[in-house]
Amino acid sequence: MAIVTVRSLTLLMLQAVFLQAVLSQDIPYYMHRCERDAADVNDCLRYAANKLAGYIRRGIPEIGIVDVEPVVVDEISIALGSGPDGYRASFRNIEAYGVSNLSIVNVRSDIDSMQFQMTIEIPKIKATAQYQSSGVLLLIQASGAGEYWGEYEGVKAKTYFKATPYQGDDGQTYLTVDQTKMDFSVKEIKMGVENIANQNAIIREYDGFVVDAIDQVIRFLLLSPVCLPDAAMNLFINTNAQELLKEMKPQLRTKLTEHLHSFLQQLFDRIPVEQWLD
Repeated sequence: MAIVTVRSLTLLMLQAVFLQAVLSQDIPYYMHRCERDAADVNDCLRYAANKLAGYIRRGIPEIGIVDVEPVVVDEISIALGSGPDGYRASFRNIEAYGVSNLSIVNVRSDIDSMQFQMTIEIPKIKATAQYQSSGVLLLIQASGAGEYWGEYEGVKAKTYFKATPYQGDDGQTYLTVDQTKMDFSVKEIKMGVENIANQNAIIREYDGFVVDAIDQVIRFLLLSPVCLPDAAMNLFINTNAQELLKEMKPQLRTKLTEHLHSFLQQLFDRIPVEQWLD
C-alpha cells in the first residue's frame, strides 16, 4: 500500500489551488460560465446575461464599454394620409435613456447552432428628439418644428440572434453575429411636443386618419380661453399614443435591430465563448 506523505498531500493541495486560480482568471468578474449540456442551461444563461447587463450599465472599460447611454437614433419619420395636405413628421437626433436598466426574463437557446432568443423587460425609457412636421392633422395646421419628448413604461422586447463561431488569433472561440431580429411593445406611453414654431391652428377636419380623440380636441378648442397649438397637438398625441407608435414602429424597429446587432458584435468580438460556455 502506498504511503501518502504530508509532503505529497501539500503538493497536491498546492496544485489544486494553482489550478483553481488559473481557471478563475479565465472568467472575468463581469462574466458567468454555464455548462452547455446542463438541463438548466437556459436559466444559467439568463443569470449570466443579467450579470453582464448589470456591469455594462456601469461600464466595462476592459472591453471598451464606457458610456452605454443615451442610445442614439439618427432619424425616423411617419406619414398619415396622402395628398398635398397629408401629415408628415420627422424626428431627428433621438436620444433614449433608461434602456440599460433592462432585465432578461427568459432565454431559449440552441447552442449547437448558436441560436438564442431572449425576452427583455425595461421599466421606463425617456426619449427626446428634434421634431419637424408638415401638413394638416385634425383641426390643426401642423407645419412647424419643435422639441419632442416621450416616456415609455412597461417596455417588453423579444430578441433573436444567430451566430457563427470562429477561432481567434489567441486560440479561443469567438462569434460572428449573422442574423438579428427584434420586436417590442409598450404598455403606457406619454409624449408630446414643445416650443413649436411656425404653426397656426385652423378649423379643418383631416381625412385619412380616423381617431377617437376628435370630440376631445373639439371640446378642448372650444372651452380653452386661448387656443395653443402645442396644447391641442399634445392632447391629440397622448390620446392616440399607441396609434402613433404603431406608425413609428417599422422604422424604429429597424433602427433598434441595427443597434442591437452592432452591440452584440462588439461584445462577441471581445468576449470569447470559453468565458460563458463550458
